[in-house]
Amino acid sequence: MVQRYAELYARACERKGGETALEGLLSRPRSKRYLTGLADDRYLSEFTRKVFQSGFVWRVVDQKWDNFEKLFWGFDVDKLLLMPDDMLERKARDPAIIRNFNKVKTIRANALMIADTRRREGHGFGKFVAEWPAEDAVGLWLYLKKHGSRLGGNTGPFALRSLGVDTFLLTRDVEGYLRRNGIVEGGLGSQKSLRAAQTFFNELREESGRSLCELSKLVSFNFGENRVGIDVDSG
Repeated sequence: MVQRYAELYARACERKGGETALEGLLSRPRSKRYLTGLADDRYLSEFTRKVFQSGFVWRVVDQKWDNFEKLFWGFDVDKLLLMPDDMLERKARDPAIIRNFNKVKTIRANALMIADTRRREGHGFGKFVAEWPAEDAVGLWLYLKKHGSRLGGNTGPFALRSLGVDTFLLTRDVEGYLRRNGIVEGGLGSQKSLRAAQTFFNELREESGRSLCELSKLVSFNFGENRVGIDVDSG
């Protein structure tokens, strides 16, 4: 039988050194007002950062990030959409950034995704994200995967979490817990597995009144390596 919220919380407290220590490790989402007011360039910036961090050393990406911001005009969506191919290629060769042309190309592609979304919705991309229901977080993941570039897998969800969107994450420990308890089987990226994971977190959310961000962490703390008071492979 799958553990319910009270059992998950109790075990997480035990593994992380008590309730106070545990609460200090939980992630909490930003308000809808904040997400709505966040400029489109900040969404593109974080999508790009996570694309470059995927399969690479995050620390190195972070160290070079100011250079990325400067080189790509603060990720101004409208300016980037006017950038010709030859300029994009030159920027991709700039030694101030990480020179990976395939990843650099996602900047303009994801700028187009943001622009198309706001044109279709009639308002900023931030409002589009803020109004997406948390009970269908995987739907937003799939939207980014379908309409964006290199935002599938954990890349899109990690970017959303960093921006403050209320979403769970399918980290190694969360996946381990879900598999151990028979909640997901087969490919983690399949529609069946994603919807099963979403249903599980929705039920926990209804039972506990907590955000998906918090619940994702709690689940991750119930599985895998544990170090008291330290967030290892966070959910």
